[in-house]
Amino acid sequence: MTSVRNVERGTILVEQLESADSLWGKFCGLMGRPSLADDAGLWLAGSNGIHMMFMRFAIDAVFVGKPEADGAREVLAVHRALPPWRGIVWLVRGANGTLELPVGTIDRTNTAVGDFLRFV
Repeated sequence: MTSVRNVERGTILVEQLESADSLWGKFCGLMGRPSLADDAGLWLAGSNGIHMMFMRFAIDAVFVGKPEADGAREVLAVHRALPPWRGIVWLVRGANGTLELPVGTIDRTNTAVGDFLRFV
């Protein structure tokens, strides 16, 4: 996967998508990094909750369901500007993955619950 597109809005959320595939990669996530580039994001497959402990910057988070027959994933929840050290999303029911994105991505792309995202 290298990019993520909002099918409903025709917008691109991420052009450079990194995937945290291992348990350790998911645990570490973006911890310790100084920032996240405007066109970048981190994909946490299978995740239905996240924490912001040891983070140095705020992020937007988009939680999606399992892929549909065509591969698109429904947006189940959006969380804007989760603050470092304090932001926690305990559980998003039905979520099967999380996109961690630069603050402002949700608003810039008009992404909303019920939209479908395609991972390319």
